[in-house]
Amino acid sequence: MEKMSLNEIRKQFLDFFESKDHYVRASYSLVPENDKSLLLINAGMAPLKNYFMGTEIPPKKRMSTCQKCIRTGDIENVGKTARHATFFEMLGNFSFGDYFKNESIAWGWEFVTKYLKFPVEKLWVTVYEKDDEAYEIWEKKIGIDPGKIVRLGKEDNFWEIGVGPCGPCSEIYYDRGEKYGCGNPDCKPGCECDRYIEFWNHVFTQFDKDENGNYNPLPNPNIDTGMGLERMACIMQGVDSIFEIDTIKHILNKVLEISGQKYGQGNEKTDVSIRIVTDHIRSVTFMVCDGIMPSNEGRGYVLRRLLRRAARHGKLLGIKGEFLTQLVDSVLEVSSGAYPELLERKEYIKKVITIEEERFQETIDQGSEILKGYMEELKGENKNILSGENAFRLYDTYGFPLELTKEILEEENMTADEKGFKAEMEKQRERARNARRNNEDMGWKEDVYAKLDENIKSQFKGYKEYEMDSKVIAIVKSGEIVEAAQKGDEVTIILDETPFYPEGGGQVGDHGVLFNEECKIKITACRKNNQKILHIGEVLEGKVFVNGTVKSCIDIENRMSSARNHTATHLLQAALRNVLGNHVEQSGSLVTPERLRFDFTHFQGLTEDELEKIEKIVNQKVLQSLTVLAEEMGIKEAKKKGATALFGEKYGEVVRVVTMGDYSIELCGGTHLNNTSQVGLFKIISEGGVAAGIRRIEAVTGHKAYEYINQQELKMKEIAQILKSNPNEIVTKVENLVSELRVAHKEVEILKNKLAKGAVDEILATAVEINNIKVIRYKLSGLDMDSLRKLGDQLKDKLGTGIVVLATEKDNKGNFIAMATEDAVKKGIHAGNMIRQVAKIAGGGGGGKPTMAQAGAKDVSKIDEALEQVMNFVKEQVK
Repeated sequence: MEKMSLNEIRKQFLDFFESKDHYVRASYSLVPENDKSLLLINAGMAPLKNYFMGTEIPPKKRMSTCQKCIRTGDIENVGKTARHATFFEMLGNFSFGDYFKNESIAWGWEFVTKYLKFPVEKLWVTVYEKDDEAYEIWEKKIGIDPGKIVRLGKEDNFWEIGVGPCGPCSEIYYDRGEKYGCGNPDCKPGCECDRYIEFWNHVFTQFDKDENGNYNPLPNPNIDTGMGLERMACIMQGVDSIFEIDTIKHILNKVLEISGQKYGQGNEKTDVSIRIVTDHIRSVTFMVCDGIMPSNEGRGYVLRRLLRRAARHGKLLGIKGEFLTQLVDSVLEVSSGAYPELLERKEYIKKVITIEEERFQETIDQGSEILKGYMEELKGENKNILSGENAFRLYDTYGFPLELTKEILEEENMTADEKGFKAEMEKQRERARNARRNNEDMGWKEDVYAKLDENIKSQFKGYKEYEMDSKVIAIVKSGEIVEAAQKGDEVTIILDETPFYPEGGGQVGDHGVLFNEECKIKITACRKNNQKILHIGEVLEGKVFVNGTVKSCIDIENRMSSARNHTATHLLQAALRNVLGNHVEQSGSLVTPERLRFDFTHFQGLTEDELEKIEKIVNQKVLQSLTVLAEEMGIKEAKKKGATALFGEKYGEVVRVVTMGDYSIELCGGTHLNNTSQVGLFKIISEGGVAAGIRRIEAVTGHKAYEYINQQELKMKEIAQILKSNPNEIVTKVENLVSELRVAHKEVEILKNKLAKGAVDEILATAVEINNIKVIRYKLSGLDMDSLRKLGDQLKDKLGTGIVVLATEKDNKGNFIAMATEDAVKKGIHAGNMIRQVAKIAGGGGGGKPTMAQAGAKDVSKIDEALEQVMNFVKEQVK
């Protein structure tokens, strides 16, 4: 067996199956497309699910991929073991109703023994205990010693997920030798020891399991194989850990260089942190490259958790400041050959990671302050165990790792209730499981269109044709395939060719009518299902039949409005890159006849100046009357021309490229204008954030832009009437009013302060003495926090030894302030602990130093009740 690099193994595998007439496709995005049952792609076959189900037609019946995968189910074990990883690559070859067990097994054996040159005597195989067919192929056609073919049960060698496609599988194992074994003379694959390592699973999907548990043979069985690339590299490079294979070790060495640490020198804690950083930076780099942004939910939360976990363990290794972007370069050095998009998005990846790492540093600072408050509270109560609820709140709300919480607590001889923390964590997991269960889409569930003949296809002719004669090739009504539909029926019509654009690429589908002498159907939506275009609407008149001919007419005005907005969207994206930088990537869009919405990656709100520049550039390009050219070409040629592609979008070998002069060039299947001047006018109506690092611009064009400007003009006239001013003088009038209000506000504050000062003696008269400490508790109205603080200082200065607790209510919000003299603190008074307890009664929170603290109150109706308890708290604190 030759020693091969990980990149060489990948290339050998894909080249081999290309020679076996397989379509070799680049890895799909880590973000699942049209699959709500998955958060992230976690297996090689996951993006191909619809091909296996027959709901989509594959580009070829034979395919092979090396798929990027993320699995986080056992993230806590990553770093602690040599095998667990969150990111890995899965090699696979697939057949969609083409070849089956004979070819799959034969090619598997050929590749392993002839190309990778594994010694035959080291190879074992397993089959499902009832799969005599696979057993005979291995024994009689391949010629394996029957003693090295192991029959295993359903748990090990049968693949199924609930109902739907399933089948037996056969796995190829490598014997690592007796030194890895358990000593049992009967040791073989299936044993729990480390001697035999499975590296290639061949799944024979030949059954369809129904709701009653019956296994019905599939008419066209499939092949789905999976080989973990990293595991294969471990075997071929003769190492025991994935962290020792060439590509991953390269990243690990960079971690050692930055941290100055040693690896494998007996310090297990250090080794764990090194492995965690090494693994997580791979995951983070690939996830960001595929358009995932850090957030507090979904896949964005997975990214944030991995990134922050890596940053945290970097700090445990003694690395100062932000360091993760340095490791990104190491990932690119070993992976960009197979994944060129990593280099294309290098600066973008680094920008996202830098910002999140900086935010995490701020989070640590914020969490530390909260934890200090909890610790002060524990000291005041003579306790030393932080509740699981508070430890989890630090983790969940502030991203504060439990390990860090425990470390800080230990410095004060305190600890955390880990059992309570785990209970809170489990509650959250259960909530997440329930949410997934409620939203889960049955990915394997067959839809009505899958029952149609796979040869039924629609051709879209609508780039140039707006009306045409079409043949009705299928009708669906109430979820059933029917031969005819009549007046009042809500239907989906499939035509052989159509001018109706089906919803896609962010653009909504066309509206219009289908009609002939016998019927009229109003179409209100148009979508695509595989290669079938679905015209959704209602039969207004007569009856429509399968095989009948109808005139297909789109609503031209509606189409033109969508085209204006779509063309403007392309101009907008180019303008955003021009003004903000090349890190701008489209992360979503919506094009309707009424407006356009464009989501893009950017890390701060746009200034008025930036928005003005962007809007001006788009309108300049509109007025330059650039020719809009759409042409089809090979994907490689399109990329050479510099065409912009979308994150996560599937592209075939032939793509449609839309060019607008020399300003914009994008891959796009939508409908467009012939010339940018047809946009008429482009007007931005809003800009804002929709997620961390994602901004959204909404805009209008053409007639809608004209209407928008008219509405703004009417509003200006109404404002002028209210102000009794000329529209041209509105700004001056408003400035004068604001200035007058500012002066009036200051006068009001001065009067309030005078009133408060006048009340000092009155408030001092309310003081009560407890154990030689004077206590004041008093409620006022209408004061802001600054005024309350000034009043508190005056009272404290005149009090002598004592504590002042004041409350105020303003604009239906409450505030508390507590101040204690130095000698009162020596007697046990702690203003921070006091105010925290007081505010809690009114549904608020806060804290501070022993001499001064402040807090808010959510329930102003309980301010009096909170102040009533001050005396009790003083009695508890005074020694």
